[in-house]
Amino acid sequence: MKDILDILTTVIHPAYDKSVVDLGLIEDVKTETSNDGKVEKVKFKLVFKAPDALSGEIKRACEAAIQKALPGVKVSIMELVREKAAKNGTNINDLTKDDLGGIGKIIAVASGKGGVGKSTVSVNLAITLAKMGYKVGLADADVYGPSIPKMTHTEGEIPNVEFIYEDGYTDDGTAENLTRQGVANRHGKCVKQLIVPIEKYGVKWMSIGYFAAPEQALIWRGPMACNALKQMILQVKWGEPDFLLIDLPPGTGDIHITLVHDIPLTGAVIVTTPQDVALADVEKGINMYRNKDVNKPILGLVENMSWFTPAELPNNRYYIFGKDGGKRMAEKYGVALLGQIPLVQSIRESGDEGEPAALKYEPVYNAFKGVADKLV
Repeated sequence: MKDILDILTTVIHPAYDKSVVDLGLIEDVKTETSNDGKVEKVKFKLVFKAPDALSGEIKRACEAAIQKALPGVKVSIMELVREKAAKNGTNINDLTKDDLGGIGKIIAVASGKGGVGKSTVSVNLAITLAKMGYKVGLADADVYGPSIPKMTHTEGEIPNVEFIYEDGYTDDGTAENLTRQGVANRHGKCVKQLIVPIEKYGVKWMSIGYFAAPEQALIWRGPMACNALKQMILQVKWGEPDFLLIDLPPGTGDIHITLVHDIPLTGAVIVTTPQDVALADVEKGINMYRNKDVNKPILGLVENMSWFTPAELPNNRYYIFGKDGGKRMAEKYGVALLGQIPLVQSIRESGDEGEPAALKYEPVYNAFKGVADKLV
């Protein structure tokens, strides 16, 4: 395996100015050869000590290095995270709520179950708030199914990382005349790293999807996923937005509890459809946030897909998932019904095209503005 490791020594981690081999990130290297001894496939694990903002970039660099040295070979890389304190830069355990001190309202957008359009609501609500003149950020916390890059047409973009040194010097990573070690020699130890979010449509976006290929499965157990989210929210250069929306994964579990304890949430918005199946899980979500060990305000319910309105019949309403189920649930638990969002073709098409409907369709914008007005 020495030849493969020799190849991978050319892949340098930009944060530490050392190769991935020297940093101990490469494990279990295996090769498959043909009958004549020619290497046909290379497999190995890329193991990080903590969630790493540059993991996707490093993985692609490893693959490119091997394919350059061994043209035509297939490369299979399993990316893993093992929780250990990083030796350099920001330690995940040093991240605290104080890192979010300049943010106005931090709102979790949650749902009891998947498929109710939670991410669609999150994205369009963020864009609506931005169009209203507010500074907005959105963190895609659905680590197992991040959809924000697709819905905002930012797939393939990789956020920059800013390095902050002991003397206060900030390096945005774009300088090419000095190595990372060279900068450290001038300005002292790197004491903090900040991920710079992607900006588009007037919103700052952050998603685990920016650091992994769309087809890549993230093999993370609960604690690993929680730490990745903590880093992705607390270690981001949000600035001082008026609103930070956090698009949670569906359900109730480790990730939700971690965010409640580690992120100073203003409250939660719960998304549902009028359908009884969805509403049954909404009750679990409401009870979780009201549990004495969680105790976070529920800002209200958004009933999504309230009715279907065909483009050719704009005045017609078809209640294909039932009628006013979200409204009745809000009344039952004494929470606000923030709005009812119709199911219209433009919302689906715009999401697939990466240009959310609230950008260009006034009826959709007005529907989400009704929700936003109750949150400001």
